Amino acid sequence: MKARPDSSRNILKLDSALDQLIDSSASVELAATGFDKWTEGPVWTRAQSLLFAEIPANNIVQWAPGQKASVFIHPSGHQGGTPFTGPEPGSNGMTLDSLGRLTVAGHARRNVWRLEKLHPDAPITVLADLFEGNPLNSPNDLVYKSDGSLYFTDPPYGLPTQSDADPEKKQNVNGVYRIPGARDQRPGDPPARDRLQLLISDLPRPNGLAFSPDETALYVSNSRPPKWMRYSVEADGSVTRGRLLFDAGGEEGAGHPDGIKVDRQGNLWGSGPGGVWILSPEGKRLGTIPVPERVSNLAWGDADGKTLYITASTSIYRVRTIGGGVKP
Repeated sequence: MKARPDSSRNILKLDSALDQLIDSSASVELAATGFDKWTEGPVWTRAQSLLFAEIPANNIVQWAPGQKASVFIHPSGHQGGTPFTGPEPGSNGMTLDSLGRLTVAGHARRNVWRLEKLHPDAPITVLADLFEGNPLNSPNDLVYKSDGSLYFTDPPYGLPTQSDADPEKKQNVNGVYRIPGARDQRPGDPPARDRLQLLISDLPRPNGLAFSPDETALYVSNSRPPKWMRYSVEADGSVTRGRLLFDAGGEEGAGHPDGIKVDRQGNLWGSGPGGVWILSPEGKRLGTIPVPERVSNLAWGDADGKTLYITASTSIYRVRTIGGGVKP
């Protein structure tokens, strides 16, 4: 459908620094709608299209400006003849490696996999599926570092009950992991399971994650309790000195910290109560972009990287920014 502005809500400016990032009169446009309950994991591809997960329908969907959305991959998550009994059978977050290959948090598939070409029938390479011999919970979101290592979160939202007490949950923690050399894993090779590293084990519900532009900091959103964390990235790829960036407990509005991205100045943009929150690298809240539906995730898109695409419940929204962001 044709994009249309949602003029019912104004951007909330809490600091003058926001004026350098987005025009306070910018309109949030409805780009596409009518999807099944919960869209997630958007990524802008080198083919100038947006891919996103339609989790309840077990789809990855493709959309481009001026075109209708279509199913790109089904099933994207849970496979096999046994019916999935939970609410989220599909895949979740997606990103690109430096070669432009799509990498997917398999969510209900309980692994991380890579599509070797941007085609639904392309070969798939599994990058991670087990840790210390046990299945992962349900990989949720992921990000590459420039050295080719891949970081991902692993909460239980892709399990049937989404609970730590789920009988299928085999990991004692909801971790943040690192796959060294993920970009260089040869197509079709099995995961290097003995190299998978658990970096963070004390967050109840780690969700979205993003690097600062210079890769000295890793940001992680935690859905429950709602907060954003910042970690220092060491030379060996490990993280240390985790600190609270912003506590969103008690804030009004539907939604919680979920997907996050950074802009070219290092500010954090992420889903939060009431819409898309914008935080400085120091954790100062600069403003919020209100969105009519509950926001899950976001991605920088268009050729110049200055359009912010937002997945929210049943719809995709977009808004133009001034500086733009870091595309994978």
